[in-house]
Amino acid sequence: MSEQGGRPTGHEDAWWRQLYDGAPDDTGPAPAPDSLDDRFDSAADTVNEADGGPADGPADGEPSAGGSSGTPAPAPGPVPGSGTPPARPPGARRSDGRAPRPPEGPPPAWPPPGRTTSATGFPAPPTPPTLPAPTPPAPTLTGASAGSRAPRPVRPVEPPPPPHGHVGSRPPTYDAEPTTLPAADPHGLDDLVPDTVLDGARYGTCTLRAASVRGDSARYRGEPRRDALLTARFGSGDRALVLVAVATGVRGTPGAHRAAAEACRWIGKAVGLSHARLAEDITAGRRGDLKSGLHRLTDRTLGRLRAGAAEQGLGPEAYAATLRCLLLPADPGCRTRVFFGVGGGGLFRLRDGAWQDIEPKAAEARGGAVLGFGSPPSETPEGDRLTMDLGIPTPPSPYEPAPEPPREPFRFRTSVARRGDTLLLCSPGLADPLRGEDELGAHLATRWSRPGPPGLAAFLADTQVRVKGYADDRTAAAVWEA
Repeated sequence: MSEQGGRPTGHEDAWWRQLYDGAPDDTGPAPAPDSLDDRFDSAADTVNEADGGPADGPADGEPSAGGSSGTPAPAPGPVPGSGTPPARPPGARRSDGRAPRPPEGPPPAWPPPGRTTSATGFPAPPTPPTLPAPTPPAPTLTGASAGSRAPRPVRPVEPPPPPHGHVGSRPPTYDAEPTTLPAADPHGLDDLVPDTVLDGARYGTCTLRAASVRGDSARYRGEPRRDALLTARFGSGDRALVLVAVATGVRGTPGAHRAAAEACRWIGKAVGLSHARLAEDITAGRRGDLKSGLHRLTDRTLGRLRAGAAEQGLGPEAYAATLRCLLLPADPGCRTRVFFGVGGGGLFRLRDGAWQDIEPKAAEARGGAVLGFGSPPSETPEGDRLTMDLGIPTPPSPYEPAPEPPREPFRFRTSVARRGDTLLLCSPGLADPLRGEDELGAHLATRWSRPGPPGLAAFLADTQVRVKGYADDRTAAAVWEA
């Protein structure tokens, strides 16, 4: 009951009964103020002191309630004629300077989180939170200590691949991954071509990376890869010779992949049978002998393709392929690289961070003699000596009529590699976007200019960076010079 004679409401009685449940009965008036407001104010003061803030008290110069220097100010009386104590505005301080009563409403959660209630019903001081122990600062090295510890070398950060797997302003039309497998013949399973082939090696001063990937268009239509790739080593030791052959079948012909594979196998056999003399000519720098001999080997290979087309009742263009090759001697003292072939594609060199298109021009290539079956002339118009030194006899043609010489000019180039160069031989599927999209060339130049060649997986990812409008097979062989 209130000492002011007011009659509390049932809501307040229920709240206070819950708050002081089990407390002893009221013992009557006490010398100190003991109204409901006084009890609440005392509890509020205790909470404020526990929180670390100053308790509400009188203003400067006023006696404190219940102190030794004065008596407590009397509580305001009831409103005349109402029988209830006068109402104070919400938030207004009491006349004795203590905290005001909270406004009436739903009772707050009690005790508040983090506080406990003592046996007397009043809140106990909250338990302070446990803070993690501070981490001691790292010691600062000074003087001799600082000079004796050198900073760790910073490894170069590898340039990231394109965020969407392609360069250019628009994404490619087809999906980036294979969707449909080519149809298989149960009687011709040896004719199946895998979607991707990957190879690599290191000989002498050069490191080789080679990959052939089915194009986005062929993946979408379920067509086999028309590009073929052959990497082969003939001989051993410093006298070994590495051949990289890339062939591309004619688009839209049913046996295009087969023609490309046969072209690689036949040129590989011809080079393998003559590898010792070829390696000797490369080391000695006999450019004329190399050009004439490789010209004849290439023409014989493509002549066999035309003969195969005749056997199948096809036109010569229906069973044909482009053919481009690199010869790399294993001798570390020889930095001569030999390119030869017929048909479209690309030959590029990355030097000092910039691409150079070193593809032999058609006008230059047409200057040489076009050799077919039959007795070759003893000398070309350029003065290159034609001999039988490669051990390849020239019997009369076994096919009548004899196949015509290739319509495409024979392309030949020798180059001397420098330290840090990257030589790139590729099929039209990669050569065309390299010439047509500057962003692709800039991306590959950044990726391949850092020290050391990429690993096989990284090289494969680089060759698969796509460009809108270019969806053919891609075959690439790159040589990094140490």
